[in-house]
Amino acid sequence: MRFPSSIFVSVSLFTAETTAALYLSSTYRSAGDQIWQGLTLLFTLVPSVLVQLTLTFIHRDLSRDRPLILLLHILQLGPIVRCLEAFCIYGSVGRVEEPYVSITRKKQMPRRGQAEEVERQVGQAEGKLFTHRAAFARTSVIQAFLGSAPQLTLQLYICVLQQGVSIGRGTLMVISLLSIVYGALRCNILAIKIKYDDYEVDVRPMAYVCIFLWRSFEIATRVVVLVLFSSVLQLWILPVVLLNFLVFFLYPWILFWQSHSPFPENIEKTLTRVGTTIVLCMLTFLYAGINMFCWSAVQVKLSDPDLINKSQNWYRMAVYYMLRFVENASLLLLWYIYKTDIYKFICAPLLVLQLLVAYAIAIFFMLVFYQFCHPCRRLFSSSMTQGLWDCSSLLCLMCSSGSPQNRPMMKEAPTPSAPKEPATQRKCGAMKRPETRVKNQVRCTPTLVKSILSSKGVGLQLLYQCS
Repeated sequence: MRFPSSIFVSVSLFTAETTAALYLSSTYRSAGDQIWQGLTLLFTLVPSVLVQLTLTFIHRDLSRDRPLILLLHILQLGPIVRCLEAFCIYGSVGRVEEPYVSITRKKQMPRRGQAEEVERQVGQAEGKLFTHRAAFARTSVIQAFLGSAPQLTLQLYICVLQQGVSIGRGTLMVISLLSIVYGALRCNILAIKIKYDDYEVDVRPMAYVCIFLWRSFEIATRVVVLVLFSSVLQLWILPVVLLNFLVFFLYPWILFWQSHSPFPENIEKTLTRVGTTIVLCMLTFLYAGINMFCWSAVQVKLSDPDLINKSQNWYRMAVYYMLRFVENASLLLLWYIYKTDIYKFICAPLLVLQLLVAYAIAIFFMLVFYQFCHPCRRLFSSSMTQGLWDCSSLLCLMCSSGSPQNRPMMKEAPTPSAPKEPATQRKCGAMKRPETRVKNQVRCTPTLVKSILSSKGVGLQLLYQCS
């Protein structure tokens, strides 16, 4: 049984970020910055409450008689208690004989076109530990994109306005960035395990390194772009954020409406239709929060029984990154035009170039991961490069078809054809050269041919005119 290291990392980041945020809010209070204090506490307490609700929902504590656990969740101490419980389960493995075990069947990665099934016994303790891992993987994503990402954006914005970085603010920013990257990494691993649930998935260290670098460059670039734009155009940042959020929030619901599928009722048996709707809205809310800062590896599909799109859609990914690159470039261009004296000590063109290159590096590590380091790349119906090449070819075809040179031209009116000439006239006309035109042309008639043959001087001149 593997050591529950992912649970320890999740709880450590959650505790460290909460502690740093509470300390920083106290410094804002002593400095009289009530607005910054309120926003810092807001981006700390709201995701913490969502994490407690998620852990309670996954472990189904409401249907079980565990009042002490519920009280600790109300006191926002649920993750710490769950972590201690997971370590107790891990320590008790092997000491007590399992009363019963379950048998699971998993396919191995296909080798030489064949995939073998392997049976494995799973004890009760290992099943509980698996539930703890799955719960903390989901809470890490919630904490990252509904708490750490807004927190990092807020603190970086305050640093730009105050033109300085304090120790407490810098510590919170570093922890928030690590929490976001870790949450994105867990989102990628979670997507792989959900899509390929029938297979034994083994993620290698090189895959973790590629995901970490990919997400680090992508998220850091996105946060910096949003902060730079909001520092010069404060009112325009709200329409940009709301438009992004609404598009990704409504997109799964639009696809669900177009599919004409029945309303999903198999999420939880104890939930009513209203409760199921609230859960689905929270899921799409989280999906929109993820796509605000980076590409969501877990694609929501409300018409699927598992609520996850298990197909690998390269076109959607390519369109997302192209549009996001254009959006980042546009926001940087507007920042460069309207920048104030705050940035007089910064080389603005070099900063714009560095941010665009950083985003391109993130896309590069993404391509490396899907092409060489993905644990299930043998199961892809088409390769990453082939999918992106087809998408780029489609875009080029659309652009070329819309260009003025390739638009259908109006057909010219057909010129009236000349009446057919007699055979003798065609014989004489065959002697004409198409390059030369004579102003006073003489029609060759049978009478004129006879006169040409009878006379010499005038006949030669007329023959020359006919030719």
